[in-house]
Amino acid sequence: MPDLLQLQVHDLEVQVLTGIYSEETHLPQPLRISVTADLDMPERFDPETPLSASKSYIDLKHAATTALPTDVHFTLIEAVAEHICDTLFVSDARVQRVEVRIVKLAIAEHGESIGVTLVRNRR
Repeated sequence: MPDLLQLQVHDLEVQVLTGIYSEETHLPQPLRISVTADLDMPERFDPETPLSASKSYIDLKHAATTALPTDVHFTLIEAVAEHICDTLFVSDARVQRVEVRIVKLAIAEHGESIGVTLVRNRR
């Protein structure tokens, strides 16, 4: 089994146009998004290893925030997760797998986490 590097950004709160009910379709909803990306990696990370041997965490944050279009209504949060995966796959050929967890904050009544986890592998 090859070695693997997992980059993670967790618990980003993002306003996204999403939902199927009439009360959800006019205004953005708060979503809590976490992203894990599995990358091919060099054999070792020495003290002098440059950032180019890895990937910036900011790229994951960008995929889950500013890369999401503000003028597109995503009917399902699954489509939001797909967009994040696609953004990361296109941005770097070393990304082999992406896991996106999305929690819909507006529907929680007692602090519970209600949402989806989508996992995509590079094809």
